[in-house]
Amino acid sequence: MGAFRNIVVLTGAGISAESGLKTFRAEDGLWEEHRVEDVATPEAFARDPALVQRFYDLRRAGVLAAAPNPAHAALARLDRAFDGELLIVTQNIDDLHERAGAARVLHMHGEVLSAWCLACDARHRWERSLLDSPPCPACGAVALRPDIVWFGEMPYRMDEIFAALGRADLFVSIGTSGAVYPAAGFVQHAAHHGARTLELNLERSAGSHLFDETRLGPASVLVPDWVEEVLGRSAGR
Repeated sequence: MGAFRNIVVLTGAGISAESGLKTFRAEDGLWEEHRVEDVATPEAFARDPALVQRFYDLRRAGVLAAAPNPAHAALARLDRAFDGELLIVTQNIDDLHERAGAARVLHMHGEVLSAWCLACDARHRWERSLLDSPPCPACGAVALRPDIVWFGEMPYRMDEIFAALGRADLFVSIGTSGAVYPAAGFVQHAAHHGARTLELNLERSAGSHLFDETRLGPASVLVPDWVEEVLGRSAGR
């Protein structure tokens, strides 16, 4: 197999689980004992903003206390060393890719360390509580919400993601369930445009049968090994 020149990587909750962050949805459908409908929809925010803000305050604190693991570090190394086109699309709302040193990162579901003003549309790096209704630093309005894509809302920068998938000669999915759309459809879109597809996951996902190859194991082991392969292949082309 020749060297790859255009890679799209999709990361999900599995890559951050080894940093101590819970996967976004538990098997019982509850997030930290809350129903999805109560904490992750625009309707929930309109009905009980304090509950939603408190929920994301806790998630924000958890992210700030976490640290990148070897899988994040390996992707950051790939970002630094790979001279082809690379896009790391993450479904995660943490900043562990960036803290590991990756720059070519797109957060399709938003970021918990960002606050979005509904009055002026500004976004701000945010590390403290939103529960006390702080004013927007840009316009002063009391209209900040977590900069998170909730159920019923469109993920961010989808045109850019699908354009990158259409150009890719390799698509890699890391630590994802393969069950949540639109991300679950990325493998088919990439394959349709001729990309080779690889899944790195702790266990087989709902979409494993769609990939050319699946490798099973912890992300902290699989991802560094795969990055070594890619960089070695690139250096030898």
